[in-house]
Amino acid sequence: MSPVTGVVFRPQLPPEELRRVVEHAEAAGLAELWLWEDCFLEGGLTTAAAALAWSSRLRVGVGLLPVPLRNPALAAMEIATLARLFPDRLAIALGHGVQDWMVQVGAGVESPMTLLREHTVAVRDLLRGETVSVSGRYVNLDAVALDWPPPTPPTLLIGARGPRSVALAGELTDGVLLDSVVDPAGVRRARELVGPERQVAVYTQVTDRAAVPDRVAQLAEAGADTVILQATEAAPDARYLIDALADVDSGTAHP
Repeated sequence: MSPVTGVVFRPQLPPEELRRVVEHAEAAGLAELWLWEDCFLEGGLTTAAAALAWSSRLRVGVGLLPVPLRNPALAAMEIATLARLFPDRLAIALGHGVQDWMVQVGAGVESPMTLLREHTVAVRDLLRGETVSVSGRYVNLDAVALDWPPPTPPTLLIGARGPRSVALAGELTDGVLLDSVVDPAGVRRARELVGPERQVAVYTQVTDRAAVPDRVAQLAEAGADTVILQATEAAPDARYLIDALADVDSGTAHP
């Protein structure tokens, strides 16, 4: 089965460039556009709201939302709002965030894995419409429930690199988002950890348009369900990758 394919709008591009990329992706028939929330660039949920509003069929992913930056109740409220406004078009990945950045903003914790587990469980259960009471090491909620949970929760992933975080994704969520994968062996290891029923989505950097079909095929063969191409930080505009994926879908190839 062919994987779902997408492209990253890197936040090294200014926010005012987003609409141009969204419209290009929509016109090209791209399946998914993914957004980052790197410090201290664009906000992931605000850009997702704009991208969804500027398109009619494009699926938008945010990968990832650093869990130290948001109370899980607020995260669930924001995600649920987008999921209701744009049904079946949203995917969210939660993750540790870059620890140096988390410390820089006063949000560092002693046990990032504990926080990720507690936060993810709370957000997941709130999006399911459950009433959540928890007294954890980092997450404390007292009979919290969303008044407007989505009828169908959006795809929820954990963004991960190490084996413990990848395994946590398979345990708690719909699957894992792997960061910057270039090695099919890494995809195979992740597939083994999350199991056959969970999703494996991968970011992979591509600089050569002609390399796109082979890269997608290699990662799909290794077990990736979704392959998300990203350009480089120095040349972040990924419209050439959107065009390359359109060529793959149409059966044409350009160097």
